[in-house]
Amino acid sequence: MRVPLRWLAEFVDAPGADAVAALLTDGGLEVESIERVGPDLSAARVGHVLARDKHPNADRLSVCRVDLGGPEPVLIVCGAPNVAAGQKVAVVSPGATLPDGRKLEKAKIRGVVSMGMICSAKELGLAEESEGILVLDADAPVGVPLEQVITAGDRVLEVALTPN
Repeated sequence: MRVPLRWLAEFVDAPGADAVAALLTDGGLEVESIERVGPDLSAARVGHVLARDKHPNADRLSVCRVDLGGPEPVLIVCGAPNVAAGQKVAVVSPGATLPDGRKLEKAKIRGVVSMGMICSAKELGLAEESEGILVLDADAPVGVPLEQVITAGDRVLEVALTPN
């Protein structure tokens, strides 16, 4: 039997896939696997674009100062035409892995160090195509994991039913 965690959470407080699997196992059911369906957004966080300036060495790039909820804002070079100051956006930091498997590294883009990536819906695995970055609701809390703001994908428990 397949049990989507989001569906289960409609009825009870579900602490997370691993904890639910442990509880079900302790109750006598065998959880055979935990599968992720949809894109894995765990590497992305909500950022707030504080400022957008023209890149000094490129016509089509911007240098954005982005608040990620940490002590200091970070600089991110962005090529999307729709990025603007004041927006809440999805950001992936260096060291994280994008849903398509690419590992993001700190990069020097035309002389400016970029400390992350402001992502589009396509880069996050949410759409086949996108015209620019994904702009989030203005009330999205800064620094929280993107999974808390966007509903995409789920964890599904595969539970073996016993004859008793």
